[in-house]
Amino acid sequence: MDETSNAMFPRWADLILVPLISLLLAAIISALVLLAIGQSPVEAINVMVDGALGSSYGWGYTLYYTTSFIFTGLAVTIAFHASLFNIGGEGQAQLGGLGVALVCLAFPWPHWSLALLAATLGAAAFGAAWAAVPAYLQAKRGSHIVITTIMFNYIASALIVYLLVDVLRPAGQMDPATARFPEGAKLPTLDMIPGFNLIFLKPVPANVTLFIALAMAVVVWAILWRTRLGYQIRAFGKSEPAAKYAGINPTKIILVTMILSGALAGMMSINNVMGEAERLLQNSAEGAGFIGIAVALMGRNHPFGVVLAAFLFGFLYQGGAELGLWTSIPIEMRIVVQGLVILFTGALDMMVRMLLTKAFGLFQSRKLGAV
Repeated sequence: MDETSNAMFPRWADLILVPLISLLLAAIISALVLLAIGQSPVEAINVMVDGALGSSYGWGYTLYYTTSFIFTGLAVTIAFHASLFNIGGEGQAQLGGLGVALVCLAFPWPHWSLALLAATLGAAAFGAAWAAVPAYLQAKRGSHIVITTIMFNYIASALIVYLLVDVLRPAGQMDPATARFPEGAKLPTLDMIPGFNLIFLKPVPANVTLFIALAMAVVVWAILWRTRLGYQIRAFGKSEPAAKYAGINPTKIILVTMILSGALAGMMSINNVMGEAERLLQNSAEGAGFIGIAVALMGRNHPFGVVLAAFLFGFLYQGGAELGLWTSIPIEMRIVVQGLVILFTGALDMMVRMLLTKAFGLFQSRKLGAV
């Protein structure tokens, strides 16, 4: 958009109206797909809303998925502000799970709070270390971050399989997984927290990690818009030559940004490895690393938007699971809806913005003409 278009297109429309229209378009196309396969869109939305938001059980699972997506969405967001497209959140989250498992199994923890602090540091350290290698390759060798991070996902998956099968699996156990974590490393779920137990009357997977995810959203916002480092990250992302001219070290920005991004992705594993499974399993990331890309795009790469977008995808995940349980609609429809949301909020985002820009421009022209 040129300067005239920017003047006619208000900021609130870009942040709120564009994502809402993109969502509406995705919903309309999803409804048409359901009609094409002989299913009722009204029944589908009723089942999804009731299954994801109609009970404390549904809310528990929705918030559980939301927690994971906040971490991975923030990981993509902070990298994106430096014009680094981190597609390696999946692998970084898996390595973060390894850090959680090693920490939790290392000691007979006397209290969950101590175990949580140590596991958070372990998850962040392992995720950051896994992201640091592609960052170094881009900063020093010119290797593209997209290629290296996505390849590191496969390396991480293979490494986890090897460790679970040949190293960390207890003797006599058939399934590839670590031993269960000690009782002192068991995180309280929302139904165990005073006040929340009045809402969540039955055990739910959502746990105290939700509050860490929300705190990290505030931390990322503070880093990006209230610190010198954040200014350097955003300046580097806008124009690398200009940032270099201003004295910003590109190697430092690439390394620091990717390390922060990897740490956030790794921290996702606290939620499902420590909080839900209570042991390290083969597919510990559960696809959240890739969903984080869509969450960041839809959240306009702003931490507050990421939280809202993560909640939407949490709703889609839980609601889609309910579709598979209670209707004849295939559970793959969840993937279709997610794909359409990504399509309209990502690939077709500019189309929606251009149409709105023309509409606002026409409105402003008529308003000036009337005056």
